[in-house]
Amino acid sequence: MNRRSNRRILYPRLESRRSGRLRVSEIHEIYWEESGNPNGIPVIAVHGGPGGGSSPEMRRFFDPGKYRIILFDQRGCGRSTPHSELRENTTWDLIDDMESIRDALGVDRWLVFGGSWGSTLSLAYGVTHPDRTLGLVLRGIFLVSKAEIQWFYQSGASRLFPDAYDRYIKPIPEDERDDLLMAFHKRLIGDDKQARIDAARAWSRWEGETLSIKGPTTTPARFNEDDFVDAFARIECHYFVNRGFFASDNWLLEEAKTKLKDVPGVIVHGRYDVVTPLSTAWALSKAWPKADIHIIPDAGHSSMEPGIVDKLIQATDDFAIQYADLIKA
Repeated sequence: MNRRSNRRILYPRLESRRSGRLRVSEIHEIYWEESGNPNGIPVIAVHGGPGGGSSPEMRRFFDPGKYRIILFDQRGCGRSTPHSELRENTTWDLIDDMESIRDALGVDRWLVFGGSWGSTLSLAYGVTHPDRTLGLVLRGIFLVSKAEIQWFYQSGASRLFPDAYDRYIKPIPEDERDDLLMAFHKRLIGDDKQARIDAARAWSRWEGETLSIKGPTTTPARFNEDDFVDAFARIECHYFVNRGFFASDNWLLEEAKTKLKDVPGVIVHGRYDVVTPLSTAWALSKAWPKADIHIIPDAGHSSMEPGIVDKLIQATDDFAIQYADLIKA
């Protein structure tokens, strides 16, 4: 058992086995990669953001002897091109891209794994293609609702992280702070390059400083890299201004009630998640009876909190047992 101190830990680091690029529109080309067992259970790991890009650490949530691990960079970020592009970049484009990857790699059905925005896109994929979804393993549930965006990007989370919040709002004049989402959006899509990068740094670091229950001291290094923060902030803000391109705040919840009634799932959420509060995960668990919810008592939003790592790997290990017949000799 892959354990330390009674908690599962990440599987050892591994390199991608093969990778490629897929032209998905006249504008966009996306990066994909595979690692693990080429004859294993297919799983697609969906990164957060949107605009965050995949990371090698995502491979480590799966037993490499049992899983065929597929990662990709969503439109406009990571190794996909063009960088930071907002045109032809919607949730429905990304779902189509996942289907293009599935077709290109010859996958019939796969497990879908995602956290934060990755949980949003995974859910949207699952309700659109339940027949292609073996199951869903989700962390840090986010549905792009008005209430969630108001909580984190306007004022709610400031009560818990006032120091980080002051740094977040610094690029925005006081007379524009009554609608921070639109104030940031104006700068992130504007022609003033310095204003754009200042806004991108502030927007991205706000999330980076609040990811972990330990606070700003554990901000990941990439939240200080200009190329990363430009795509991350611009694409996130683009999606949030458009409310995820969903028909309503409750669209995913309503769809989950019917479309996921036969799809098994696991929800893992930190009780002290400030970025995506637990109430959203709880609402999803009530709408989706086939999902088991695990509330981690000593965790925030980060996928790297020890309790979250433990439950995510328990989930993928359990699915590996359930779908062992899909592992080819």
